[in-house]
Amino acid sequence: MNSMAAVAEPSARAAGLGRERQSRQTAEEIKALKARDNVTNWVYLGRIYLLIAATIAATVWINEAAAAGTIAWGWAIPATLAAIVIIGASQHQFGGAIHEGTHHILFANRTLNELASDWLGAFPIMTTTYHYRLHHLAHHQFVNDPERDPDISQLHESDHWLDFPLTHMEILWALLKQLWLPNLFRYTIIRAKYSSMGGGHNPYADPKNPGTVRPLRAGVLFAVGAPAIVIPLVMYNQALAVAIVLPALWALVVGILYMLPDSAYPGTRLAPVTPIRWLGISRVTYLAILYGALSAVQLAGWGNAWGYFGLLWLVPLFTTFPLFMILRQWVQHGNADRGRYTNTRVFLVGPLVRYAVFPWGMDYHLPHHMVASVPHYNLGKLHDALLREPEYAEKGVIVEGYFGDEENEHGHPTAMGVLGEKYAPKTREAVYVDNDALEHANVVDAEGLAREVEASRQRDQ
Repeated sequence: MNSMAAVAEPSARAAGLGRERQSRQTAEEIKALKARDNVTNWVYLGRIYLLIAATIAATVWINEAAAAGTIAWGWAIPATLAAIVIIGASQHQFGGAIHEGTHHILFANRTLNELASDWLGAFPIMTTTYHYRLHHLAHHQFVNDPERDPDISQLHESDHWLDFPLTHMEILWALLKQLWLPNLFRYTIIRAKYSSMGGGHNPYADPKNPGTVRPLRAGVLFAVGAPAIVIPLVMYNQALAVAIVLPALWALVVGILYMLPDSAYPGTRLAPVTPIRWLGISRVTYLAILYGALSAVQLAGWGNAWGYFGLLWLVPLFTTFPLFMILRQWVQHGNADRGRYTNTRVFLVGPLVRYAVFPWGMDYHLPHHMVASVPHYNLGKLHDALLREPEYAEKGVIVEGYFGDEENEHGHPTAMGVLGEKYAPKTREAVYVDNDALEHANVVDAEGLAREVEASRQRDQ
């Protein structure tokens, strides 16, 4: 052995040992960052509810003052428009809470996780954690697979899929088109079909047990039919009729959901934490409580509760909320491929954009897709730990700011700029199927899911 080789061999061994120690240290850090608790997210949920309550209270006060002639309507109109924006952003925050619940990381206790995610996040925006879980975990496991990622098929069905890469003007035009309200309505309805009702193409569906539409029809019957009957009674001050009709409608629909055979409820490859039958009953019960509270407030003469519910909750739900979702969805995975480090990015943005567009850690989307069981409040630390991995540091894209197409002094693109030709995939990365995204899920058809995984891996080979 010559002297050069004698020196090189121990140096190589030392470098290898160094990389091994670093990799072990990173793995230990990630394990620690996965820790969940039953306390932290109460603070995050409380902040959302406080902002919503303050926004609604201020807007109602301004509108009532304008109606009484105390202040000019010139104050009420912009205040109401601002409220619709703030509440739409806060509804997106609820989506962030459901997202954590979907991964079983909102709270450490499994039952608390599901109940809090449903009753405090999902039910208020007309969805359920379980139905969103079917949509979202499939997106994680088969990210950017055109046949198995529900996000892609949903965008195609609602006509919101963009043909990447795009020029700066094409992106601006696509955004401006969302100001045409029917586009937002269509997005909301199709998104609800996928993540609120369990519809659409999904690799977790059980082809042997498709279920029926009867549970869905019963839920829609109450969600839409109850207000159609109750609101006129409230307007004519028929308190007794409301007290009889609303519970009767609730009992009727709950009875239908309870009596339906098991075969009426669709089977899936992921078992729910709460049986789907009782999940449907819970959602109807939440709506009954909400409708009863709105009716009681209005019948007591404390204001037009139903009218403000429509203006300050339903209007944002169909306008600003889906707009913020679109602004996030396009840039998180658009113009990306199926590689482990290249299917999404990290977004460094200001606090207002973070609240409205990237709630609950969705700005650190690349580390989230790499280790989906890390809670949102630890994703920044996860990103820092992963930066020690050479491949993550080399291939991962960091985005700074949202609008514009100019790179900053660090060479980082904006969210709009990353959708352009320069950042379009140039090489064929190995297909990444994220089976670890199911770490906390209850898989009931492992063989069927394994077939989907193999088909997904073979698709782009």
